[in-house]
Amino acid sequence: MPSPARVRRPAWAGRNYTLLTAAAVVTGLGNSGALVAAAFAVLESGGSGTDVGLVAAARTVPLVVFLLIGGAVADRLPRHRVMVAANALNCVSQTLFGLLVLSGEALSAGLWPVLLLSALGGTGHAFFAPAAEGMLLATVSGEHSARAFAFFRMGMSGANIGGAALGGLLVAAAGPGWVLVLDGAAFAVAAALRAFLDIREMPERPPAGGLPAQLREGWREVAGRTWLWAVVLQFAVINAVVGAAEAVYGPLVAQERLGGARSWGLALAAFGAGTVLGALLMTRLKPRRMLFTGSVAVFVLALPSAALAVPVPVWALCLVMLVSGVAVEVFAVGWMTALHQEIPEDKLSRVSSYDWFGSVAMVPVATALAGPAADLFGREAALWGCSALIVLLTAAVLTVPDVRNLTRRGPGAAAPGTVDALGGKATAALPAAPPVPPVPTGPSAPAAGEATGPEGTGPQSRG
Repeated sequence: MPSPARVRRPAWAGRNYTLLTAAAVVTGLGNSGALVAAAFAVLESGGSGTDVGLVAAARTVPLVVFLLIGGAVADRLPRHRVMVAANALNCVSQTLFGLLVLSGEALSAGLWPVLLLSALGGTGHAFFAPAAEGMLLATVSGEHSARAFAFFRMGMSGANIGGAALGGLLVAAAGPGWVLVLDGAAFAVAAALRAFLDIREMPERPPAGGLPAQLREGWREVAGRTWLWAVVLQFAVINAVVGAAEAVYGPLVAQERLGGARSWGLALAAFGAGTVLGALLMTRLKPRRMLFTGSVAVFVLALPSAALAVPVPVWALCLVMLVSGVAVEVFAVGWMTALHQEIPEDKLSRVSSYDWFGSVAMVPVATALAGPAADLFGREAALWGCSALIVLLTAAVLTVPDVRNLTRRGPGAAAPGTVDALGGKATAALPAAPPVPPVPTGPSAPAAGEATGPEGTGPQSRG
């Protein structure tokens, strides 16, 4: 009797890549459900909408504060150990949050215990995100890197969609406390998977200097590449206005003009489906000028705000959101491929931390100002302003020669530090004066699997 054929992984899907992807899917499922559960946990414990906003802010502030330090630490220590430690911290914070909710005493001592646990989660993510992105980029090699990144993001997008749906059902059936406890368990499983990462084949890093010197070195890597800091600046604003449109204006328009929360939920689900389709598309598509192609796709991200400004019928809004999800992935995979090709391995996490910092720093400001802007200019004008900013910034970035001309190297091409894709000395070897900061550019999809709202440069779907 013939033995069943053994399923073989593609050559590019090595052991570390498989472990990273599996762990990212597990935490993606848990985190997406937890995002739903956290808000309902506060509200069902007697909290207000303001309290929900404070809990979200408590997670975001330490994320912004510690991101750059997290990138330097991840380039100094073994990245997988930083990831495991961060996962352990998130496991503890989410489990305690869930147990506090299950006890029925979540807000009995005031909001501060929940704020503290949320801040611990944000701190853990600040150290996890740069380490995870650096580890993923260092794990993939060869001409199939773009396909590997696309499959990774497809798994993440699917986990985010499934986790949000499952989380909503579990919140209704068992309560938000159990969903938060399950998220803590997901972090424990992910930490166990990442503990098995094999770093023996990773290139040896040069001896590290002090933390300030490492931060300066990471900044020079960013500032010395016009394409990098230009796109990071672009997405610092784009992520902010997209975040404001999705978090503030979208639900309001849906409630007043489109039939309520169900319509907005359908639109967000369509966006999630678009990210899966976009990632699937990028497993086949290998544009030679990957950053130019991705940047052109960013124009599409102006459509959702415009659709809400009109507003268009629900079916048309869902179609717009679907196409936007595809565009996000076209950009994100091109961005990850550019970072993988151009950034030296020993500086990946520091560059990623500057990218993440740019992606998230302005989002709280934009969401806080969204209401006053609508009061001052009118909601329709504010939404058209969001669309206009996306179009103008994207057009400006496309005037940068390095964005238009950065090309994919063929197999065997020189690594960063020798000859780059633009035909000159690699920018890794050219320190420059610091102009501006970056973003986890790419629909910042949460970084490598830890959804918090980063993945880096790109509209937060985040990733």
